[in-house]
Amino acid sequence: MLRITDARTGESVDAAPVRRGLTRVEAHVPDFHTGALRVLLVADLLQRALELGGTPVWGVLTGERGQAELRAGVAALGIRPFEDRRDVGPGLSEAQVLHVVGEGGATPDGVRVAVAPVDSEAPGTAESADPAALRLALLSRHRSTPLRLDAAALDEARHTLARWRRAVAAWAQQPSRPIPDEARARLRTAWEDDLDVPSVLKVLAWVETDSGLPDGARFETYAYADRLLGLDLTRDLGSPA
Repeated sequence: MLRITDARTGESVDAAPVRRGLTRVEAHVPDFHTGALRVLLVADLLQRALELGGTPVWGVLTGERGQAELRAGVAALGIRPFEDRRDVGPGLSEAQVLHVVGEGGATPDGVRVAVAPVDSEAPGTAESADPAALRLALLSRHRSTPLRLDAAALDEARHTLARWRRAVAAWAQQPSRPIPDEARARLRTAWEDDLDVPSVLKVLAWVETDSGLPDGARFETYAYADRLLGLDLTRDLGSPA
């Protein structure tokens, strides 16, 4: 069961208190900036984690300005499209709601999932970055931790992503093996504990380097984790080495 810290109270609560009941994840972003992209990404991850636990989810975007830029950023980062808040009908208004907000931003009633700000090295850093590398860079710190986004962070993310995609393509050529119980348990424990994505990435680093794991199991583990991460880690399957 996914538990999340409610920024109003500081307490950990069930993200979906009604088992398998429809949950609305509402992202609050007043305008377009890199911090807004981080809020939208956290909302996307929250939806993915809930769905992996069997909870039906509806994503909604609440914003006043920069809607075209926000939706373009959503598409570029591999974030699934959000519905407009104005289109929420009576049935959806009765769903349980999780509000994803930037720190110091909106203060809606209900459970609030707060996202710390992003400090970009220079204007346009995010817009000019490779979208997949930007997504990984934004995932590299827990959402409650302010993030420094600079050329070094983006380079590290780009190199890590390229290495993992090459490795996944190579592992896919070996016989498939089940995801190791320890790997599955560590992944679920990480993302169900306040959506701790950095710990998910640490599990992948362990799977990549542990000599006792067969390549087929590494592949299945990465493919499973990518259902949460959305990094398209299987993109290079079938590509020439």
